[in-house]
Amino acid sequence: MLSLTDLPFAADVHPEARPAARLTWDSREAGPEVAFVALPGEQMHGNAFVEQALSRGAPFVLTDLDVERAVRVADAREALFSWARSERRRNGLVVGITGSVGKTTAKSYVAAALGAHFMPVYNTLPAIACFLLEFGASEKPLVVEMGIDRRGEMRELVDLVRPDVGVITSIGAAHLEALGSLEGVAQEKGVILEAPRRLVSTQAASWFPGVATYGFGDATWAGEALQVGPDGAAFRFQGVDVNLEHAARAQAEAAVLALALAEQAGLNLSEAASRLAQVSVPGGRYQVLPGRFTVIDDTYNASPLSVRAALDALNAFTGRRLSVLGQMLELGEHEAGLHAEVGNYAREQADLTYGVGPFAAQLGERAFRTVPELLAVLESEVRNGDVILVKASRGISWSLERRAQEGVGLDSVVKALLDWREAK
Repeated sequence: MLSLTDLPFAADVHPEARPAARLTWDSREAGPEVAFVALPGEQMHGNAFVEQALSRGAPFVLTDLDVERAVRVADAREALFSWARSERRRNGLVVGITGSVGKTTAKSYVAAALGAHFMPVYNTLPAIACFLLEFGASEKPLVVEMGIDRRGEMRELVDLVRPDVGVITSIGAAHLEALGSLEGVAQEKGVILEAPRRLVSTQAASWFPGVATYGFGDATWAGEALQVGPDGAAFRFQGVDVNLEHAARAQAEAAVLALALAEQAGLNLSEAASRLAQVSVPGGRYQVLPGRFTVIDDTYNASPLSVRAALDALNAFTGRRLSVLGQMLELGEHEAGLHAEVGNYAREQADLTYGVGPFAAQLGERAFRTVPELLAVLESEVRNGDVILVKASRGISWSLERRAQEGVGLDSVVKALLDWREAK
């Protein structure tokens, strides 16, 4: 419970304010055990929702307003972060994970191996602060995904999370509009390596010489005898056999990271490997959906590095291989060339290639302006035994007006494929 005594900031505590199990910035989540913090927003201040939170029974509200059950402070955002840092210091092991791709997958595997609490997908600074408040005092480790899309953001995250272990999964062309170049990406993400212990993937190793690495081949922490096929990935780590159903090389590398951290923590590796076999990564992140034809749902996000990895995974399957690719966002002035490079790679790895939206012609031999136009053709071309990879940046849902005209994004392609599969 979040006690209201000995707060790490100056506050006037209303006599009816009560301890809470956790804190939220979304008044709709407030309740008898969930308190509310009134944060400034881009369009509206959280103070506008204080009464709603109180009416839902919030034990207290963190705000600058003089209201019932208020924990009244001069700056609710700074108070939240100060409180989060205080609770985080009570935890013995916090792992921070960043990278251009693979953060969520790595987080899921590391949390399973360590038996840790981990951040959900929504990982803004306030969300991480609320997570640290809820679980900072836990005896379990914490695993925090630390994604950035602007300069200076990793500094803010590191100052809040203070990870004991800093991990970089990859460095690639992502958020180039804000970060400028691969050098800018590496510089910004590299701030996480101020952590006392540091690990980077073999893919990112050239950007951070001297830092311990994980992966396969020439790595400080290396998996051995990797085998990847249609049914999944298998390898050995420190003599322990690891089997990951419906996984590709990227998931196997995340599993190596997880087992390296488990060994450093003194955990039983066989038991940790068993937990890895049960990992379920959130939707849209390389989910293999088998049936009379197999669908690979990788629609959550896309960058050149992640699309290439997904195409490599597709190539390991037997049967006719189809790629359905959409626009990759935030690539800056080089976006046309990067889409062309990915499209050329798709033509090498897949038997049929489809592109949709901007850069459709670069991404696929068969190009379509909109998702409905793509679906009208794709339905008649999919056969039993095919393997279809669907991948694009999730931001291509576009505006409401364009959604009606062009479809909701490539997640709608996955849904259509699954519907067709069930209907026949």
